[in-house]
Amino acid sequence: MSTDIRITDSHCHLDFPDFDAERDAVIERAVAAGVHRMVTICTRLEQEALVRAIAERHPSVFYAAGIHPMRASEGPLITVEDLVKLADHPKFVGIGETGLDYHYTADSAAVQQDSLRVHIEAARRTGLPLIIHARAADADMARLLIDEYRNGAYTCVMHCFSSGPDLARAALDLGFYLSVSGIAAFPKSQDLRDILAAAPVDRILVETDAPYLAPPPYRGKRNEPAYTIHTAQKAAGIYGMDWPEFAAQTEANFERLFTKAVL
Repeated sequence: MSTDIRITDSHCHLDFPDFDAERDAVIERAVAAGVHRMVTICTRLEQEALVRAIAERHPSVFYAAGIHPMRASEGPLITVEDLVKLADHPKFVGIGETGLDYHYTADSAAVQQDSLRVHIEAARRTGLPLIIHARAADADMARLLIDEYRNGAYTCVMHCFSSGPDLARAALDLGFYLSVSGIAAFPKSQDLRDILAAAPVDRILVETDAPYLAPPPYRGKRNEPAYTIHTAQKAAGIYGMDWPEFAAQTEANFERLFTKAVL
C-alpha cells in the first residue's frame, strides 16, 4: 500500500486505557500506514485535559469534546459556555460526541435530549461541527436535528453511521455528513452498505471508533487508527471508486467540515 495516499481517522478514542501501554506507537503506526490525521474524542469532561494533552503532543492528532449520551445523566448538564470555552484551543475541532442512545439508556432519554440541545447550541456559536452518536433512537434523533436546524443552522457528522435509511436521509437533507466505520466492512452489513451507497460521496467520512469495531481482517481485536485504511478501501468499493480517488474525496470532505483540523 502506498503511503503517498493519505486519509484521516475522523473519530477515535486515544485516551482510552486500551492504548495506555503503547499510545505513541499506535499513533506512529497510523501515520506510517497513511493515516496522517486523527481526531480523538473526549466523551466526559473529566478526561478533557488528558485528551487535549495527547493532541498537543502529536502534530497528527486533533481533538473534540462533549458528553456521551450514555453519560448525560451522570451529573449536571454541561453548559454551552463550557463547550464554547474549550473551542478556544487551536487543536479543538468539534463539539461532541453527543446524541441519543436508547439501546442501553432509554430511561435517560429526556436528559439526553436536553444535553444534545446544549451541544447543538455550542456548535452554532463556535461554527464547529457537531459529532453525533445515534443508537436505537432514529425517530427522536431525526426530529430533534430537524427542529433545532430550524432554530439556526449548524454543521454535523453522524459518527459511525449504522442507523436506518430515514435518519440517513434526514441528516443528508440538512447538509450533514455520514461517517463510515468498520461496521460497513462486516460481511452481514449489506443493508448498511446499501444505505451508504445512496448517499452523495462528497458527504462521506471514514473512521475507526478505536478501540472498538475493528474491520476485517482484525475483527474481534482491538481497533486502532491505522486500520482506517481497511474500512476506507471497503468504502471505496461501495461507491465504485478506485482507492486513490476515494481517499482524496474523503480528505476533501473532512477538511470542508472540520475546518480547523488542517495540517
